[in-house]
Amino acid sequence: MQASKPTLGSLMRALRGRHGLTLKQMSERTGIAFSTLSKVEHDRLTLTYDKLQTISERLGVRMSELFAEQEGTAQAVANSRRSVATLVNALCVTTPNYDYYYFSPELRRKEMIPIVSRVKAHSLEEFGDMIRHDGQEFIYVVDGAVVVHTEFYDPVTLGKGEAVYIDSRMGHAYVLADGCDAATALCVCSTTQEELLDNAALQAEAARARPAPALARRRPRSS
Repeated sequence: MQASKPTLGSLMRALRGRHGLTLKQMSERTGIAFSTLSKVEHDRLTLTYDKLQTISERLGVRMSELFAEQEGTAQAVANSRRSVATLVNALCVTTPNYDYYYFSPELRRKEMIPIVSRVKAHSLEEFGDMIRHDGQEFIYVVDGAVVVHTEFYDPVTLGKGEAVYIDSRMGHAYVLADGCDAATALCVCSTTQEELLDNAALQAEAARARPAPALARRRPRSS
């Protein structure tokens, strides 16, 4: 029988088990309501990135360790793995700039990290510091339009069906194009999932430290 795919709920149960905590103790340690944790563990609710970061800080573990396999989990043979990915079984991580959907989170040591991103920032000023991490990445716009800002090149606007390939060590940021209220992109990265999760933590921390953008910067839809 094929093993069931890990979900955020099963990963949270495993994390709690590794720390020897009951659900009540986990709630007391993290400050997250017992009912919320219970719903998460039964896959009836997800968590925002801020709450995941709170769990990380309160338990004294790195963000990436929240999604580590339990010790003793068998490693799949590298040439025999297969994962059917949907938004339902993707790992959702929310940050101020993006909603990330990490596909195939049950596969460890992947050589590519496929992510569907919903772009939220309307300007580079709102986005904050550009992101840098190891590896390379390819971004393909599925819907809407985005402006790709990079450290050494002029900004480029990509519409639906257009793409760009970059070295990820170069500072980069994707924001909504003028007049666009929503955009979705497929991003494939050659870095590790753990590094991307840790990088997202830095985004969330930086966003909390800077003033909120003026509402006037956001253009209302024309009637």
